[in-house]
Amino acid sequence: MSGMPPDLEGASPDLRHAGAVVDQAIDYMTKQNIDGVAIASALLGGALGMLVAHLSPEGVLAVLDNARASVLSGEMASMAQPPPQGHA
Repeated sequence: MSGMPPDLEGASPDLRHAGAVVDQAIDYMTKQNIDGVAIASALLGGALGMLVAHLSPEGVLAVLDNARASVLSGEMASMAQPPPQGHA
């Protein structure tokens, strides 16, 4: 798909759709002047709830370990800027 970030080109349609919905929700909450940390905390809480509902505790911990490694490696630093509009 053109215009899609390289890391999402191989993503499943469900993941791309979910990402687009989350981007829209973040945009909406930002326009409502909701604090960024509050937005992130709410999204993280919801994400953890979904993970716990669909993965074993070991699976949830593996996801969290991967996220931690991404933060430590600097990989997440590129996400400090809001994503461009129009894609997940």
